[in-house]
Amino acid sequence: MSRPPTFAPPPRARVYRLETARGGFAVVDAPAATERVRGTALLLPGYTGSKEDFGPLHEILNAAGYRTVAVDGRGQHESAGPKDDQSAYAQAELAADVHAQAAALGTPLHLLGHSLGGQIARAAVLDDHTPFRSLTLMSSGPAEISAAQQERVRLLGSVLGEIDMAEVWEAVQAFEAQEEGEPGVDEGVLDPGPGRQQPEAADPDRFRRRWLLTSPAQLLATGQQLCTEPDRVGELARVPLPLHVISGATDGIWPVPLLDEMALRLGARRTIVPGADHSPNTDRPKPTATALAAFWDEVDPYEGDEAHSYEEKG
Repeated sequence: MSRPPTFAPPPRARVYRLETARGGFAVVDAPAATERVRGTALLLPGYTGSKEDFGPLHEILNAAGYRTVAVDGRGQHESAGPKDDQSAYAQAELAADVHAQAAALGTPLHLLGHSLGGQIARAAVLDDHTPFRSLTLMSSGPAEISAAQQERVRLLGSVLGEIDMAEVWEAVQAFEAQEEGEPGVDEGVLDPGPGRQQPEAADPDRFRRRWLLTSPAQLLATGQQLCTEPDRVGELARVPLPLHVISGATDGIWPVPLLDEMALRLGARRTIVPGADHSPNTDRPKPTATALAAFWDEVDPYEGDEAHSYEEKG
């Protein structure tokens, strides 16, 4: 799973239920720390993830003038969803949720999706791009995940159908111990991945709690989506939105050369974060946030810009 350093919200952020026409969604809403708000970003987590995965990015982006709203999707962590109805998690349903969230926030948004969240964001944009100022795909590929990762997702799906979530959690932990050093499913559901350390600051029980709150039907449905997603890059390339593809320097879910090729096909801005794997948001948050803010600044420039103080030195 994705490994945020803490589940505590950043200072000044609000954690609340965002009420929409399609129900309520748990969000972390962090305001801009500047007199002028440059924009608002909606952040969608990936498979087995949650709104807390973007925790390390908020303060840096807020200092750059951006309000950041990270959301638990339907059936993720603290956003309730059916436990046994996979149809509730069809991609079209999840994309419609994104549009409802955008409408509730009431302002044009910079949309960012991590991994599975990127494919949901893409579906939302293809349905209707007008609520959005830009789209960033973070460690999210053009189509289905790699064959090795598909096998892992199917393995997870097979046990989800046989035992309860607490027993699955114990099985996953045992599998991690055996597979140490190998990249896991999406955000690392079976292993944090090479070069990625499990943070000491986060309470391990919070990861277990997040897992237990996640709907098994959501995992089954979205896992199937990850294994069968078609290539829709050509469709997305025709959408009149600024696009950004950002990833770590390595990725076991979608190989980095595949992400490079996708960015070329999209005519998108391309950022590779050195030293990061599948989750640059938690692996290397400072350069990741710097790259995001620089992209959004180009989308909505205004006179009098000065060099950002949040840029990483050296």
